[in-house]
Amino acid sequence: MSGFRLSGEQREYVRWVREVAGGLPSAGGRPGRVDRALIRSLGERGLLRGLFGPGEPPADAAAMRLCLLRETIAQLSTDAETALALQGLGSYPILQSGSPELVRRWIPAVISGEAVAAFALTEAGAGSDAAALQLRAERDGDAWVLTGEKLWISNAPDADIYTVFARTTPDAGARGVTAFAVAGASAGLSGEPLDMLSPHPIGRLVFDGVRVGAEAVLGEVDRGFAVAMRTLDLFRPSVGAFAVGMAQAALDATLTHVRERQVYGAPLAAQQAVAHRVADMATELEAARLLVYTAATAYDDGAEPDQQPRRSAMAKLYATEAAQRIIDGCVQLHGAAALRRGHPLEHLYRDVRALRIYEGASEVQRSIIARNLIGREYTR
Repeated sequence: MSGFRLSGEQREYVRWVREVAGGLPSAGGRPGRVDRALIRSLGERGLLRGLFGPGEPPADAAAMRLCLLRETIAQLSTDAETALALQGLGSYPILQSGSPELVRRWIPAVISGEAVAAFALTEAGAGSDAAALQLRAERDGDAWVLTGEKLWISNAPDADIYTVFARTTPDAGARGVTAFAVAGASAGLSGEPLDMLSPHPIGRLVFDGVRVGAEAVLGEVDRGFAVAMRTLDLFRPSVGAFAVGMAQAALDATLTHVRERQVYGAPLAAQQAVAHRVADMATELEAARLLVYTAATAYDDGAEPDQQPRRSAMAKLYATEAAQRIIDGCVQLHGAAALRRGHPLEHLYRDVRALRIYEGASEVQRSIIARNLIGREYTR
């Protein structure tokens, strides 16, 4: 249990999530493609409801609740956790900035697991650098026509609804980007899955004159970067929570292993080098958890909102880097068995690597922190 004091309601929520998520079906379907059966099960069990605030849409999301949800599910199934998180990331901009009609059309279907959502920001030459986005959105009467490509998009090409960020004003940098809600069945929209190290659904999207109405705009024209950043400020601490849950699962398995594994006639844990390494990993895990919880609580309290990008970046940076080190250490203490295909640690070892890249790589998080501390004029 963390030293951070959870409220009685929060502890009850964690208990409920653990109980409900414990009965989720094993991941099925084709590797690298959306597992709709798993997403529907998340919806049927009420777990997708936790992506958003209590009550009916358009209630806002609660960062701490989201972190507890992701951390708890991550300890049980990284496949289920990833499926759940991608639903939230792809749909939250609609909840946050969409019209009431868009919210009514898509958010209940996302919560039930009937509609699959995706967040389409990254391109081959533009990740966190929104100023480099090349996907064009051009006015055509009251509508917009989207032309270009997106790459490394989670849930592509199988999603039912995409939050898409496109350039609406040339040579305007981040100020010339607009967010759109684009249905996956739109004429002119196609794509392909990508074969990745971890079998999560990631793909490429091609927009060949995809036409959307004015009602598809999320927020204001040319202000889409703000939509993206508000979403990422909420979700970045919860990426840290995902990392914490994975690291906790690895550490729990390792504690059992070092107690039971006999080496030279004694438990592996009796070796001081092993005991000290476990102590260091547990300490690092606790520090990561506290940083995540602090960032999430500050978000929910609305405390010093100008500092939230820094807090979110710190939580995401430290927790994901720590989880990589912890899981690597746990694999080392297990030895060759942990590298065998199908071993829980082998799965965690593959899955944890992506966390240091998506939603802003660790280097990007360091830049966000530095700009917030030192000032944008001193950093690039």
